[in-house]
Amino acid sequence: MSEITLPKQFGTITSDAVVIGGGIVGAATAFWLSKAGLSTILVEKRDALSSLTTAASAECFRTQFTEKPMADLALTSVDMFENFKDVVGLPHIDIHVTQRGYLFVTDDEAQLPDLKKAVDRFHANGVTGAEYIGKDDLHQRFPFLAPKALGATFNERDGWLSTHEATYGFAKGAGNAQFFLKTEVTGIQTDSHGVCAVDTDKGTISTRVVVNCAGPYAGIIGNMAGLDLPVRTVRRQKAYIKTSHPDLPASAPFTVDLVNHGYWRPEAGGLLCAWVDPDEPESPPSDELPTDWDFAAESIHRVSRLNPFLEKVSDNLRAEDVNVSAGQYVYTPDDKPLIGPAGTVEGFYLNCGYWAGVMLSPGAGKRIADLVTGKLANKDNPLRYTRFEEGNFEKGDSFLK
Repeated sequence: MSEITLPKQFGTITSDAVVIGGGIVGAATAFWLSKAGLSTILVEKRDALSSLTTAASAECFRTQFTEKPMADLALTSVDMFENFKDVVGLPHIDIHVTQRGYLFVTDDEAQLPDLKKAVDRFHANGVTGAEYIGKDDLHQRFPFLAPKALGATFNERDGWLSTHEATYGFAKGAGNAQFFLKTEVTGIQTDSHGVCAVDTDKGTISTRVVVNCAGPYAGIIGNMAGLDLPVRTVRRQKAYIKTSHPDLPASAPFTVDLVNHGYWRPEAGGLLCAWVDPDEPESPPSDELPTDWDFAAESIHRVSRLNPFLEKVSDNLRAEDVNVSAGQYVYTPDDKPLIGPAGTVEGFYLNCGYWAGVMLSPGAGKRIADLVTGKLANKDNPLRYTRFEEGNFEKGDSFLK
C-alpha cells in the first residue's frame, strides 16, 4: 500500500525514482513508476496533494485536439478516466466522471470553415466522436444558445471530473510508493553519471531518476539541475456562481465562445465560468495569486453573449454567491508539454509545461514510466524536450489554449 505522510527528518534514504510535485500530473507519474516496479517517493512542499494548480483548474478533459501528439495523450487519458477503478485497482473509488461534451461554438461565419477543418483533423487524429454541428441542428440540440450561434464542434466523450479524487486515487493505488508532504526540494545533486540525489528540507534522497512535475515551479526545479527550461507561467482565473435559477441548463456541455474566449459549464449548486485573456502577462510562480475584482462580471458578460440565460441568472446575484479563484498555466514555445528525459542531465526527466495538465495526466504519467524503463524510446516520443533543438516542433492551434 502507498503511504501519504508528513515525514520527520530522515537523513539520507534511497529510492529508485523521485517525483517532484504533488498535483495530478505528479501523482499519476508516481503511480505508473510504482506500477513499473520502481520504488518511488513523491515530494510535495504543501501540506496536501492536489492543492495548487490542480485545485484551481476547471477539472475538465477533452479529446478535441488538432495536434496529433496532444490527441494521442488525450485519448489514452480519457480511456483511463473512464476505467479509473480498474486502472488504479480501487473498486470503490468514484472520480465523478461527467461526459456531456465540449461544445466550441461561434456566431462568426468566417470561422465556420476552420471548425469544419478542425473536425477533419480530429478524425484524422483518431477522435472519431467529434462532429461539426450546423445552425439548425445546433439549436435543436442546445436550445439554450443564442439564436445568432451558427456552428460548433462537439464531442460527447469530453467532460469533467473530480481532480481531488483522481489525484488521491492515483496516490492510493500506487503500490508501495511514498508521498512526502510538507517536504520542499532545496537542490538536485549530480555526478559523472547524472542525477544522484534530491536534497530536501527533511533530508536527502539518493536516486538515479528524478521527474520534474512541479507545475508552475518546473522552471525553478529545472534550474537546480542546470537547465534553463523554455517555460513561462501565466495566471488564469475562474468564477464559481452559486445559483439555482430555473433557466440554468443543468445538463449542458462545457461551452466555449470561440469569438471572445468565454466559457462555462454546470457545477454542483451552480456553474463555473471564465475567459482566457490572451493578453494576460507572464507572472512568476506563486502559491498566492491575486484575483481581479471585475473578473466574474467580465466572465458573465462574455459568456452571456451566446448563452443569454446567464443574463437572467446574474440579475439577482449577491456578492456571497460569487467566488473567484486563480491558478497558473505553464506554456512552452509550441504550447505542448515537456515529457521525457532532459538529455543533458542523465536521469532527469520532465513532465511539465502544461496548460492541459489535468486532462493529459494519466497518459503522460504512463509515458514517463515507459521512457524510464526503456519500454518506449525517446525518439518515438513526439513531446520530447529535445524537439526544440531539433527544430521538430510547431505552434499549437487547438481551440482555447
